[in-house]
Amino acid sequence: MNTVFDQMMSRYEIKTSDDRINATHEVMQQITLAGLYRGGFFNKAAFYGGTCLRIFHGLPRFSEDMDFTLLQKQDDFMLETYFDAIQNEFIALGREVVITKKNKTAQTNIESAFLKDNTEIYNVEFRTERTIKIKIEVDSNPSLKFSTEQKIQLLPFSFVTRCMTKPCLFAGKMHALLFRNWKTRVKGRDWYDFEWYIRNSIPLDFKHLQERTKQSHSVEGEFTTFTFLQLLKQKFETTNMERVKADIVPFIKNPQEIEIWSNDYFLQLADMIQYSDDC
Repeated sequence: MNTVFDQMMSRYEIKTSDDRINATHEVMQQITLAGLYRGGFFNKAAFYGGTCLRIFHGLPRFSEDMDFTLLQKQDDFMLETYFDAIQNEFIALGREVVITKKNKTAQTNIESAFLKDNTEIYNVEFRTERTIKIKIEVDSNPSLKFSTEQKIQLLPFSFVTRCMTKPCLFAGKMHALLFRNWKTRVKGRDWYDFEWYIRNSIPLDFKHLQERTKQSHSVEGEFTTFTFLQLLKQKFETTNMERVKADIVPFIKNPQEIEIWSNDYFLQLADMIQYSDDC
């Protein structure tokens, strides 16, 4: 009889080794969410980022990392409190994992462009297959003024995850796209997600974007929607599009869907941004 783990893997079309790795990553992410739920983590935290968008809103690309934010600042927060709940969830499905806290003394911009002093990084990896692991980041000093909602998952059992709403997720993505600074490297996944938000007519929660920007960057003058659009278009005009495409290709099934991408294409998408009613 197939295990629940096998049942979860069977939902993916696996033709290549990359397909298997991507599917395994996502199943691990879902089991981790289940463990965090059992441990009560979502009473004080919310899920956001590309993986949240992938799992709960059908973003058609795979995502490697799991990003969480506390609902309120807590300097003494320790994810270690929830390790047993996560590990027990994997054990119940016949798999064992090791959870390690990453030493931030070796931090680089490649690891995380927005890593704050009170953002902790953890790796979850199979005990017998260390090449497959997921990275978890938890921000214990969050940018506030965001809203959340409860989203249901049915496997490995029925549970709920507190997630940022889509407009707030959009704000987080715009903050990353604008201010992520990796010198010559770009993260094409940011651009892919931006296109997805526009295609799905998701409004941008500008108040949350303002809050994130105020906390992490100094912007000359007031950060208005006009300022935001100017900065965004400057980014779209000057970024090397071939590097953008090269970054996203390993995470999508059909590379033909990005053939239309060009600097002008994204400039036109920028003019299609909608804002939440209260902005």
